[in-house]
Amino acid sequence: MKHEKILVLDFGGQYNQLIARRVRELNVYCEVHPYTMSLEKIKEFDPKGIIFTGGPNSCYLPNSPVIDKEIFELDIPILGICYGSQLMAHLLGGKVLKADVSEYGKTEINIVGDSKLFDDCHRQTTVWMSHTDYIKEQPKNFVVTAYSDDCPIAAMEDEKHKLYAVQFHPEVMHTVEGKMMLKNFVYLICGCRGDWQMANFVKQSIKDLKEKIGDGKVLCALSGGVDSSVAAVLLSNAIGKQLTCVFVDHGLLRKNEAKEVEEVFGPKGSYKLNFIKVDASERFYQKLKGVTEPERKRKIIGEEFIRVFEDEAKNIGHVDYLVQGTIYPDVIESGLRKSAVIKSHHNVGGLPSVVDFKEIIEPLRLLFKDEVRKVGLELGIPSNLVYRQPFPGPGLGIRIIGEVTKEKIKIVQEADYIYREELTKAGIDKELGQYFAALTNMQSVGVMGDERTYEYAIALRAVNTSDFMTADWARIPYDVMDIISRRIVNEVKGVNRVLYDFTSKPPATIEFE
Repeated sequence: MKHEKILVLDFGGQYNQLIARRVRELNVYCEVHPYTMSLEKIKEFDPKGIIFTGGPNSCYLPNSPVIDKEIFELDIPILGICYGSQLMAHLLGGKVLKADVSEYGKTEINIVGDSKLFDDCHRQTTVWMSHTDYIKEQPKNFVVTAYSDDCPIAAMEDEKHKLYAVQFHPEVMHTVEGKMMLKNFVYLICGCRGDWQMANFVKQSIKDLKEKIGDGKVLCALSGGVDSSVAAVLLSNAIGKQLTCVFVDHGLLRKNEAKEVEEVFGPKGSYKLNFIKVDASERFYQKLKGVTEPERKRKIIGEEFIRVFEDEAKNIGHVDYLVQGTIYPDVIESGLRKSAVIKSHHNVGGLPSVVDFKEIIEPLRLLFKDEVRKVGLELGIPSNLVYRQPFPGPGLGIRIIGEVTKEKIKIVQEADYIYREELTKAGIDKELGQYFAALTNMQSVGVMGDERTYEYAIALRAVNTSDFMTADWARIPYDVMDIISRRIVNEVKGVNRVLYDFTSKPPATIEFE
């Protein structure tokens, strides 16, 4: 796509994709590539600006990520963040040392001088620091533009050569004016206009899909969730009846979910898709029998999905392509280049090495969740479907700690149904980013009807998030939680205790496994 572009060079931090998301929120297209990207490829990419990300290394140690110094001579504005700022200082002749006092968390910085990067920002502002090294001396021609009590060079710049560096993370929400700083870099310094719009993405994607697929046959893995639904409708707009949507009921769905998906996308639905429903629950149960390790569960579910789709493709006749609703956070958490694997998503890290399709097409792979929803609205998908609760591909398999059994599935289905029902009754369901019940592997003593019980504990989770990369636990009113807790204990057989998860992401993930 011919857009003005910002290039993010990844030096190994886990949440570096947030930078790309924040830039895209400013209507400027942005891609993340490894720091090993060659200068030739960078020139070919033709970015309006470059951002160096953070990372866990010390730039002055052997084998730490490094980049060719010639990048500073390309006459392209560069913003270094955290490790990126230290690397910039180190390569250009400054001095970086281990800090006597590490800074982590919210910090007040003082802005000095007149920097375009801090245009319209307060002279004292709150930022998010995360570093054990610091820039002791800035390189020649650089001036200090911000400092904190423990960090003498919290920001620096060489305006003439368009080089900017900040020791903190403007991409995270805890940096109060971080979005303004990124906007200043993208617009004031890089000269972008903002031509990244979802309407353009939809038109271009449909055109590209038509050209790529030609007269080939396509099978779409439709779960009924937001991502796969948007992918299915996008493909339907591109290739019509060449598309067959296969909905696999793996027996790990929420209560009544299989029926609801069929009502929307099946023969009686409004989308007129070629729709096939496959009941593969027993097949998945057998594969998961005795398995307790979370990563293994995810990989088993991911591989079995592919095998079911391969079987259905044989029934349909020759199928060239498999379509999945993979989105950017799935890719990131499954391990992007040097970044750590947090959890293998069934449609990324959970894929088997050999699949019986010409190619897997992932039209939403570079989009964040909020961008996917915008695409859905552009395609005319009703808002109640676009903004429905997210549900992971492995389903309740990763909301049941330990071994998956039919008994446990029934317990978590009923508890989750009550939880969602009461949040809707209270009118707060739409205020929450994601919420669900999970079954812990813990059993404890209780008293019901004057008798001792030894049953499971249900854990309730609710978070507020816009990008699903970070999330804060939701403050649900106690009176609502009281109703939910009493109903679950009284109505769900096998449960005698209800817990609430007060952990944000990070350090936790949104799902339990």
